[in-house]
Amino acid sequence: MYMAYGWPQAIPIESDASTSSSPSDRVVYLKAINRLLLVVSSTHLELWSVSQHKVRLGKYFRDADSVEREGENLQAIWSSDTKSIAVLTSSSYLHIYKIHFSGKRLVIGGKQTPGPVLANILLVIIEKAPFSEKNLVTCNFVCDSKNMLLGLSDGQIQLVSWNGEFPSSFRLCCQPPHAVPDVSSTALIEATSVQESTQCCPRSSAIIQLELSSQLRLLVVLFSSCQIALCSISKKGLKQTQSIKAERWFNTEDAVCASVASDQQILAVGCSRGVVELYDLAENATLLRTISLYDWGSPSVPKVEQPINLASRCDITQLLLFWYSKEDTGPVSCIAWTPDNCALAVGWKFRGVTVWSASGCRLMCTIRQTGLGSVSSPMVKPNQDLKFEPLFGGTSQVHWDEFGYKLYAIEERPLERILAFSFGKCCLNRGLSGTSYARQIIYGDDRVLIIQPDDTEELKIMHLNLPVSYISQNWPVLHVVASKDGMYLAVAGVHGLILYDLRFKKWRVFGDVTQEQKIECKGLLWLGKIIVVCNYIESSNTYELLFYPRYHLDQSSLLYRKTLLGKPIVMDVLQDYILVTYRPFDVHIFHVKISGELSPSSTPILQLSTVRELSIMTAKSHPASMRFIPEFTAENTSEKNNSQQPSRCLILRANGELSVIDLDDGHEQLLSNSVELFWVTGGHFEEKSNLIEEVSWLDYGHQGMQVWYPSPGVDPFIQEDFLQLDPELEFDREVYPLGLLPNIGVVVGVSQRMSFSACSEFPCFEPSPQAQTILHCLLRHLLQRGKNEEALRLACLSAEKPHFSHCLEWLLFTVFDAEISRQNATKDQLSSGMSSSGNSLLDKTCRLIKNFPEYLEVVVSVARKTDGRHWADLFSAAGRSTELFEECFQRRWYRTAACYILVIAKLEGPAVSQYCALRLLQATLDESLYELAGELVRFLLRSGREYENLATESDTLSPKFLGYFLFRSTSHKQSSDLRSNSFKELSPHIASVKNILESHATHLMSGKELSKLVAFVKGTQFDLVEYLQRERQGSARLENFASGLELIGQKVLALTDIVYLVLVDLFRYDLRLWNAYSRTLQSHAAFHDYLDLLNMLEEQLASLSNLKLQNGSAAVSDPSSS
Repeated sequence: MYMAYGWPQAIPIESDASTSSSPSDRVVYLKAINRLLLVVSSTHLELWSVSQHKVRLGKYFRDADSVEREGENLQAIWSSDTKSIAVLTSSSYLHIYKIHFSGKRLVIGGKQTPGPVLANILLVIIEKAPFSEKNLVTCNFVCDSKNMLLGLSDGQIQLVSWNGEFPSSFRLCCQPPHAVPDVSSTALIEATSVQESTQCCPRSSAIIQLELSSQLRLLVVLFSSCQIALCSISKKGLKQTQSIKAERWFNTEDAVCASVASDQQILAVGCSRGVVELYDLAENATLLRTISLYDWGSPSVPKVEQPINLASRCDITQLLLFWYSKEDTGPVSCIAWTPDNCALAVGWKFRGVTVWSASGCRLMCTIRQTGLGSVSSPMVKPNQDLKFEPLFGGTSQVHWDEFGYKLYAIEERPLERILAFSFGKCCLNRGLSGTSYARQIIYGDDRVLIIQPDDTEELKIMHLNLPVSYISQNWPVLHVVASKDGMYLAVAGVHGLILYDLRFKKWRVFGDVTQEQKIECKGLLWLGKIIVVCNYIESSNTYELLFYPRYHLDQSSLLYRKTLLGKPIVMDVLQDYILVTYRPFDVHIFHVKISGELSPSSTPILQLSTVRELSIMTAKSHPASMRFIPEFTAENTSEKNNSQQPSRCLILRANGELSVIDLDDGHEQLLSNSVELFWVTGGHFEEKSNLIEEVSWLDYGHQGMQVWYPSPGVDPFIQEDFLQLDPELEFDREVYPLGLLPNIGVVVGVSQRMSFSACSEFPCFEPSPQAQTILHCLLRHLLQRGKNEEALRLACLSAEKPHFSHCLEWLLFTVFDAEISRQNATKDQLSSGMSSSGNSLLDKTCRLIKNFPEYLEVVVSVARKTDGRHWADLFSAAGRSTELFEECFQRRWYRTAACYILVIAKLEGPAVSQYCALRLLQATLDESLYELAGELVRFLLRSGREYENLATESDTLSPKFLGYFLFRSTSHKQSSDLRSNSFKELSPHIASVKNILESHATHLMSGKELSKLVAFVKGTQFDLVEYLQRERQGSARLENFASGLELIGQKVLALTDIVYLVLVDLFRYDLRLWNAYSRTLQSHAAFHDYLDLLNMLEEQLASLSNLKLQNGSAAVSDPSSS
């Protein structure tokens, strides 16, 4: 898959003053072929080299007379051989340009690095179109090697040759009802129609877009009436217009643009309402799914009562930040599939561009996630303080380069540049490259990004730049594979191969550059300590397998060379076996035997033998990936597995079908569809700390993450017993899973983040690794199958891993939630039936978690996330709430114990909860946990009043009430319940709380613990002034005022403001008392240390005295006021 990284690059577009181009000058065509980028604007053409370095190779400017006479450039197309350019002007003139390369190369980075060749763009043909007098509006061109098609606003299609001729025009016609379509012309056109329109040939509708797929021999015609015609074309090309038949018509609601993914046979249709609809061309153009930015963050999406997903599952507040509307983006303006058809870029007319996977995972988005009604919305005036958002004015065109490393985008409003976004490819383990198990890899055109855990097992991304000596000659990177142990990387560019030792951070390259240039790598596999290269020999058009030891890259160390029968499409390796598949579906399996030690000091001998050949006849889509499945027999040892030939294989086809094939008889069984990638886990990890050995494989697609476990039955691949859809493994739709880290038991994913800097105009796109644990799924699976001891061993292996407590909480929550659902579905049964046997899955789960100290926190956390009506069922399995509270209390886990208070009130009654809360209050005060003490005080006062007013109030308490005492109130007002002057006036529960607080205040004042006293008053909102007015024990008495102030200065250094307010409140009513204390203070030896404080007090008290005098004189002058 594709992830953006780094800052967008700006490619400048020249302007010529001689053309007097208007501000409306815009780019009308953009395309990258063979490392060249063609830009056609309204008045000129530019040709760029877009290899490792961006260089303008040539340009052609039209003069002002030409623009005025023949009109501005309106439509353009570039031939596939990059030699010819056709441009249609607004006055219906056809211009044919030829590109001539001079042969003179630019030198970049030194003499050893020859650069691109300069080019000349020449105008060779000018012809006026035959429809020029009709004032017709034209849509885009499509072309093959000899001819072009151009859609017209009268519904006709004009045929144009590359010689500037206009042979004919035609109108699409429906196929006769009883005619049989030419199956040989296209595999996807069928006789039946999905949605037959009442008039299949809309003569009054204009053609607004043509889309051609030469691979499928398919022409897509989009009309202004939102009808789409799927047309078959002849094998001989576009010239045979009589063979272009509209085999199928279907209506859409508001289609404005379209793009075909030929490999996956998917038609993407952009709509005026801003969404993209995906249609399956292989299944009668049925609607697969709708991709939309607008439901991102809908308040109906999250389930706030469920645990927070480790993969950054958004809560309500976060989701509101991602809430977009049609007014933000406008209609879809352009769509472009990646070269491998795995992802598509979508641009909007008003704002931004987004890249999605075919399954609907959002991989990249330029739109600022600043929320509904944000200042960066196009409907609101933008805040100039915000950093620049790419494509803020809308996107008119997007196009991928031939490798998928760059996405070129043109802004809707006139700008003098093209934005190029850099993308890295995630190793999807498709085609001829092997699987990276121990490390997850993202590779760009000149670097490798390695996702790995650090010392704290938090995921980090390490950027690894390739040696300049290699990448400058062999740009770009095409294949990257990590060895099974994760210690080596094999990297291949256009030619050659290099290895990287991750332990010693050293590169290994070919010593002889001529040997390097003879290797054109098409795929890589790791066979233990041997790197297997699928090499293409251009001179003979053949393919071969080369076996090199990882300790030496040289022709002299080549262990074996195997010539292949043809072009392979899929390869895989397991233990000593190599799988090679050819088109259409021929499978060959080789066995590798090595004699001798693989070391520089010995001469090992490698023998390769064919052990199986299988030719399968099928009409299904070709395989995109195949992986051996290790045998699941429990009694097999690892040594036996090494010598046992694999008999089954997983197949992922290009259309997303996942199936398992028996290599003995060729029988294939469909398992799932809409799958993008999968990981085979069993038998591939040798670490003793492997946490996923109970999983056979996982897959990911439109349905989310699916876990497949070994079946205990006779047939281990029966779907009903084998597949488990686990909704808790579902990643956030912004996190794309990459692979597994078995030693910490997580699925690794990556999402996009943007960072802004004052020194850059554009934000920096940063891939952010995410981890989704699967431990809870494995534990639940083992418990369901009665493997309690295995579950305990697996949990013990994971006890030191990050997020272990979260996994246990998630496990208990999912099991308890399933029990609640089951109970609700069988309400006629006794409610106690859930746990009466003592051997339910909930009981097993609780017994498992009890072995770990996280148990107490996990149970109460799950209770907080569930309805209080079901707490009795939970604690009947987990244990009595008072006993769990007591255990927390004895361990001095006071915050966890506080969480049990409300559960006790619900299950045991108010009296017991009040008793536990008072004990906990005293303990928290003794430990100086004043914030938690304040929460307990507020709970005690409120719950006490409620219990006194209505004894049955506790039965209606909800889990929301728990948040009342777990989170501090925003109010700083002291409760009036504690302000009575007599204990006789207080209710028993208030008197108990007040007695505990006053005793603690007395203790602090007696010990002159002023810092703690301030924290105590702040945390519990204790009314210290009222207490001091009643206090008669002398606990707060000092020898004199000066020594008291000095004590405050020593013990409350950081609380000057609080001391100041206390002194003002003390002396504001008696200035004579202040004068006396002031004189005493001035006579003290340390007077100068308090000079600033005295001056402030003097000014404040004087202002208060003046205000009092003014109020008194006003009252005397107005006798009526009395």
